[in-house]
Amino acid sequence: MGLRNKDAVMSFGFAMWWIFSIKGNDFFTLHPKFEELYNNLVLKIDEIAERILTLGAVPNHNYSDYLKLSTIKESREVSDGNKCVENILASFKIVIDLQRDLLDITEKAGDEGTNSQMSDYITEQEKEVWMYNSYLGK
Repeated sequence: MGLRNKDAVMSFGFAMWWIFSIKGNDFFTLHPKFEELYNNLVLKIDEIAERILTLGAVPNHNYSDYLKLSTIKESREVSDGNKCVENILASFKIVIDLQRDLLDITEKAGDEGTNSQMSDYITEQEKEVWMYNSYLGK
């Protein structure tokens, strides 16, 4: 579960920079969408941290650790709208794959709460992937 928290925090950090750095003709389209993504990630990070605490563990809380341990890597392409959307899609792929792995782990462990949480996240994120791909004309 801690692995998911690290990747959620990294996505959150990137979304924050995408909101403030986007430029060009798509600013008015992408700025509110990135802000929506950012706000959604804030809620998910809180929910994941609460779930980790519920299970008796302590969520990682050091951003420097997140940078080292996350499978989502930093991107310097934060001004170009299409590049940002491509980065978001790449991040979603990583997160959804990790969440699917966690579904298997939680099912075997009998952890219905975490399993349900990840399943709900996957459903929501798959829709986001579809919408971002549609934006790119895919």
